[in-house]
Amino acid sequence: MTVIVRDLRVDVPGEAEAYARVRHLTLPYMLFTPESVRHVITHSHPDAHFRSLVAVEDGEVIGVAGVCLAHDSPEPGQGVLNVYVRPDRTGRGAGRLLVRAAEEHLDAVGATRLYTWVLDEPANRAFAERNGFTAGRPAHFLRLDLADGTLPPLPGTPPGVELRSAADFADDPRPLFELDAATVADEPGMVSIEFTDYDAWLEENWRHPLLNHELTTVAVVDGRPVAFTVAYTDGGTRYTTSMTGTLRGHRGRGLAKLAKIHSLHRARAAGVTEAFTGNDAGNDPMIAINKWLGYEICATEVRYVRAVG
Repeated sequence: MTVIVRDLRVDVPGEAEAYARVRHLTLPYMLFTPESVRHVITHSHPDAHFRSLVAVEDGEVIGVAGVCLAHDSPEPGQGVLNVYVRPDRTGRGAGRLLVRAAEEHLDAVGATRLYTWVLDEPANRAFAERNGFTAGRPAHFLRLDLADGTLPPLPGTPPGVELRSAADFADDPRPLFELDAATVADEPGMVSIEFTDYDAWLEENWRHPLLNHELTTVAVVDGRPVAFTVAYTDGGTRYTTSMTGTLRGHRGRGLAKLAKIHSLHRARAAGVTEAFTGNDAGNDPMIAINKWLGYEICATEVRYVRAVG
């Protein structure tokens, strides 16, 4: 049986579904749907040189990879490749072929360093190290069971603070872009990010098919968004927050915690039963908030890095 690697063909019936299925089987703590797969391919910034690769054996997609340049990083040449092979299809060389194809693409578009996320499991870490990568910062996936009714009660909203949803900014989302840009710049990690292109943010983030505008919750002070939690849902019972943050001048008031617990209560009322989030292992303030909310660590990833070549 021969494994081949090629680009994902979203115009072929069933291919986006197969890609999303592999991602779910290998990393069930993140939300992927065929619609989100198509959106990323269609709407990624041209400077990202984004590609979705698939490893195919006898017509079946057994592995996938997302490959791009971190075009929104202030440091040029940061390449990203994340490879996933179905747990029941390992040992066929699919991972090695996906890494090779990803490296060739990133080398061709000017990458100087390569970053990849690897589950903190012996086989996964050994695979990364065999391919020349060195371990960096860890991060945790956390899970919260919303069906068991143990979510803390809603706290009072401080005077002068108003809670709104992202849907309230549908006519002009720029204030949320400015909040997102300010908070993502402070997010810990090995690859720093800067949001400077409003139109690109609208296309990639605001119009993402899994972004739930009603559950994304914003704390507003004097008419200005100062804290928020960004919620994604899969159209069923699963929910995740991809970003929770507060402007520097408003930190220490519990506004991020307030936004997140209100979002979770609304999510539970809407029928969500399972919530996920992620934390850099050194982000103690958010780890404390998520522990208070009842989240528990369900998996850990490690970011690996190596030079191109």
